[in-house]
Amino acid sequence: MVENISVIQAIQLILAPGVMINACGLLLLGIGNKFSTILHRIRALNEEKRKLFLRAGDHNFTPIENQRLESISRQVKTLLTRAQLVRNALFCYFIAVGTFVGTSLLIGFDFVAPQLGLRVAVLWVFLAGMVILFGGIVFAVRDTLKAFLVVQFEVQVDD
Repeated sequence: MVENISVIQAIQLILAPGVMINACGLLLLGIGNKFSTILHRIRALNEEKRKLFLRAGDHNFTPIENQRLESISRQVKTLLTRAQLVRNALFCYFIAVGTFVGTSLLIGFDFVAPQLGLRVAVLWVFLAGMVILFGGIVFAVRDTLKAFLVVQFEVQVDD
């Protein structure tokens, strides 16, 4: 049974994935800022490490300098793990946007050429976008949990 839908209904259907594109845009904005901050922190810690080595020259490190180097190494390792998680979340969000745009295009094609029978494809592409978006959220949550570990370690070292 082929349903006849008006142009207005078709436009409404095409714009429905737009809501998800908007949601992904907001998630991308937040996670993009987080990614930038993590990368900046890694660079800052590496710069601090280089300065410590330059200052020490041929001399042995003091116990405090050794402790700081250990702290920097552990933080950078954890931050690199966080950067990977955030990068994965970013990829998922971008791919989800692409699938939602694809969904809108398929809805439009289905309206123009209903004989192609794209309705099942529309549903599968939209659901794929939702699954990918969920994957991005999982990566973002894992990063948030990992973020606490970095701060906790730094506070413990200073005590």
